[in-house]
Amino acid sequence: MKKIIMALLAASALLMGAVQAEQPTNAPAANNPGGIGGVGSLRGISEIETTRSADDFKRFPRDHHLDSSYVYQPPLVPHSIRNYEVSLNANKCLSCHSWKNAKEMGATKISVTHYVNRQEQVLSDVSPRRYFCLQCHVPQADAKPLVENTFQSVDSLR
Repeated sequence: MKKIIMALLAASALLMGAVQAEQPTNAPAANNPGGIGGVGSLRGISEIETTRSADDFKRFPRDHHLDSSYVYQPPLVPHSIRNYEVSLNANKCLSCHSWKNAKEMGATKISVTHYVNRQEQVLSDVSPRRYFCLQCHVPQADAKPLVENTFQSVDSLR
């Protein structure tokens, strides 16, 4: 087995060498349009040697909630989550949105589906698969899209 892995690694190294040899040394990289020595991304081109200034903070509208755009869309977070810790040791979201704290904090309770595990058992605490809120729920922000798109809300399909 070890010989097979070593042979595969050697073949891939040879292949990578051949692919690199085929590219002219003065050709611009795919992620670096214009070949100016920086790194290109959806947010623009940034020189590797310099630090790009941070984007302005996004504005989070507190007074209105955006409607869902598609069926089963996780609700958007109507407030900033800056400095919220969601890790193995802590979950700031649950300090307001858990069933125990929601009424006192004036927050929306998390769905009962978040207490069901993969075996369809109802747990007394949030299921591990639903613990990391920010995998599905994102803050609604007044931000322009990074790329143009033609997405239409589910209501427009009627």
